Amino acid sequence: MSTPIVSATAAKRLVGIHAATVCPFTEGFAIDEGALAAHIAQVMAEPRINGLLVNGHAGENAQLSRDAMKAVVAIAREAARPDAFITAGIYSESTQKAAAMARDATEAGADALLVFPPNGWALGQDRETVVAHHTGIAEASGLPLVLYQAPVATGPMAYRSDTLEALMALPSVAGVKEGSWEVATYEENWRLAQRMRPDLSVMASGDEHLLTCYLIGTTGSQVSLAAVVPGLVCDLFEAASAGDFKTARAVHERLYPLSVAIYRKRSGATPTARLKACLHILGLIPSARVLPPNRMPAPEEFHALERLLRSML
Repeated sequence: MSTPIVSATAAKRLVGIHAATVCPFTEGFAIDEGALAAHIAQVMAEPRINGLLVNGHAGENAQLSRDAMKAVVAIAREAARPDAFITAGIYSESTQKAAAMARDATEAGADALLVFPPNGWALGQDRETVVAHHTGIAEASGLPLVLYQAPVATGPMAYRSDTLEALMALPSVAGVKEGSWEVATYEENWRLAQRMRPDLSVMASGDEHLLTCYLIGTTGSQVSLAAVVPGLVCDLFEAASAGDFKTARAVHERLYPLSVAIYRKRSGATPTARLKACLHILGLIPSARVLPPNRMPAPEEFHALERLLRSML
């Protein structure tokens, strides 16, 4: 298991904006390694991006094989700046498989692991099971962990306060990707972390209400919006951190239509598919292809995203 010293060091680096990147694919649904490396390099060209989250939801982790997930981490490590902090997402319904993925990520050069709750926990979970799952992953890798606080709309997948408190007490935990997607719950969890572990990194990750979370309090964000418009997301965090509300509100107004179009709209396409569509429209990845059962946006939605990006950039 990670020592408290290792976790504390990681927490100090889990600050500012960390972009959650996508994974481009070929026509045969293999990783387009060149396109992925170029995507990573383009995001990291913004010097204020402090790190990356790979193999997250935006990276289609639920559809990737174990070998593919390891390859993504290795490519990101090679393509990113040497000082970039790389967090690798770990998702599996099995603790044993998740532990194997954690070892892979460690070998490939990850600095920390973001542990996603198994989707089966939407049917119910208990504190002891959740703690055991995270402990098994930490012991397998030796890397510090980042907790994933799921949206409140996912029901039992979103940890109760007592479960979150037990997880924060683990010496391997360095941070929380707070994705409750509900401001009151975000603040409750932020205050819980401040009481329990003021050294812990709490990263606001609701792309639609980043400004509100930044004003409440945060150490940074792991967000996929920063993979599309990294400069604007950094501008928002920078202005909010400096207490420059006028500038922060102006940046928020620019970002808001895009965040709504990507994350709030309910259609056959997932937010990941719309992120990829945006990157393709901007000429930053060669294809917007997603792994089945994910679907690409319909032509009318694709054109709407194109019009929106043209108007704001």
